[in-house]
Amino acid sequence: MLTNENKKDDFIFGLRPVIEAIEAGKTIDKIFVQNALQGPIYAELKTILAKHKIRPNYVPIEKLNRFTRKNHQGVVAFISDVPFHRVEDLVPQLFEEGKTPFLLILDRLTDVRNFGAICRTAECVGVDAIIIPEKGGAPINSDAIKTSAGALYNIKICKEPNLAHAVDFLQQSGISVFAATEKAQKLIYDVNFTEPCAIVMGNEETGISKEVMHHSDEKIKLPIEGKTQSLNVSVACGAILYEAVRQKIVAAPNL
Repeated sequence: MLTNENKKDDFIFGLRPVIEAIEAGKTIDKIFVQNALQGPIYAELKTILAKHKIRPNYVPIEKLNRFTRKNHQGVVAFISDVPFHRVEDLVPQLFEEGKTPFLLILDRLTDVRNFGAICRTAECVGVDAIIIPEKGGAPINSDAIKTSAGALYNIKICKEPNLAHAVDFLQQSGISVFAATEKAQKLIYDVNFTEPCAIVMGNEETGISKEVMHHSDEKIKLPIEGKTQSLNVSVACGAILYEAVRQKIVAAPNL
């Protein structure tokens, strides 16, 4: 049975169709390969995956059978209409264009509606790019694009194999990384968002991973006055992004 996140028009299956899709330049969001799959065509697929730096998820056949009841030959690939970028290519480009990088890192957000809504807000406030992990995040499919109101077509998405390493690269590039967590001591109003910066938002249930949290420069939080001690991640992200925008407007000359 297909879920809303895995609609038919979002994926292809079969060894040869997947190979042809990759060679045709299709953007692969996720690819699932049956454990212990063998054979000459699979060997060809492995070579192509390595060439294009696509990392497969190895899963039991039962998981593939949940995607489709047809002959998938041990391979199912989800296609994205949104191209992916690499952070090490994007950041130098932003500086060369004279921009002050304003980035958003989404650490394993799984709800496609939260993801789409955040992308919509991020594009509206002028975020230069959103950085997501290769594995563990919401699929970038037609549902995500619809929820984002098309904003995913207008904002760059960087898909990284290791978010902690991406954070290190940002810091080495002169970009401060702020991790949003209710356990922080510092409020969002007490940090400077006008300099090159990246804001990290965590998973809906578990928050930001320990590794990414450890590598971040500072922990920040929103003030919570009511009895409910947490906000939906999309709402929290919007509040933080608009504080950053407020600071940029106030600091901008001739305004």
